[in-house]
Amino acid sequence: MLGNKRILLVVGGGIAAYKSLELIRRLRERGAKVRAIVTKAGTEFVTPLSVASLTGDKVYQDLFSLTDEAEMGHIQLSRDADLLVVAPATADLMAKMAAGRADDLASTALLATDKPVLIAPAMNVRMWLHAATQRNLAQLKADGVTTVGPNDGDMACGEFGPGRMAEPAEILTAVEAHFARGQELSGLSALVTAGPTHEPIDPVRYIANRSSGKQGYAIAGALADLGATTTLVSGPTNLSAPRGVKFVKVETAHEMLAACE
Repeated sequence: MLGNKRILLVVGGGIAAYKSLELIRRLRERGAKVRAIVTKAGTEFVTPLSVASLTGDKVYQDLFSLTDEAEMGHIQLSRDADLLVVAPATADLMAKMAAGRADDLASTALLATDKPVLIAPAMNVRMWLHAATQRNLAQLKADGVTTVGPNDGDMACGEFGPGRMAEPAEILTAVEAHFARGQELSGLSALVTAGPTHEPIDPVRYIANRSSGKQGYAIAGALADLGATTTLVSGPTNLSAPRGVKFVKVETAHEMLAACE
């Protein structure tokens, strides 16, 4: 199950784009929250209205939309997700990703993200086998991008061979496998203390230490990522609590001790 996992789906401009609608449905059935970016070419194959109806969320298209950038900038859009899925990943999108190009919302979000990326390539067999595409694929794999497919089969153009986008069920399996990794601590609980404490001397002054809390926050986040039920008890800091962590804010050492008991 993908309970509350956040997926950013990038729909490229290929005939296989229609499969993205089935993928959205399957992801949401498993509990995932899905947002979508549809490229300009992608709108030639699926309508933003269809995608929005299935995601239950706004569809993002235009890098220079003042409304979209005000509501959800492309940087935040790419980083709010737990996983970015590109389906279909066309030859053009793969080339942009491999070269680090950012000339539209999809490629900009993919370049700006600090989250894992999974692609489902889809293109004509000759395009897939072309040396340039294979170079781009090798570069993407070296960059840590995960690939599912393509499959062998009949093409819309009448040719046969590798290049068919993986079926939605296969992509779903790859997404679930991604989240299944790193769950070594599932079923365990962890308690982390972090940050300074302030011990009041009088109503104005207090004694404190110089702890930033950064290491404790990083440890708590890593434990949560490994599947542990994690509680972070923190003194006063300017840090944001890691996602997936129960956060308890305290000020004094006595309060920290009480929160840990």
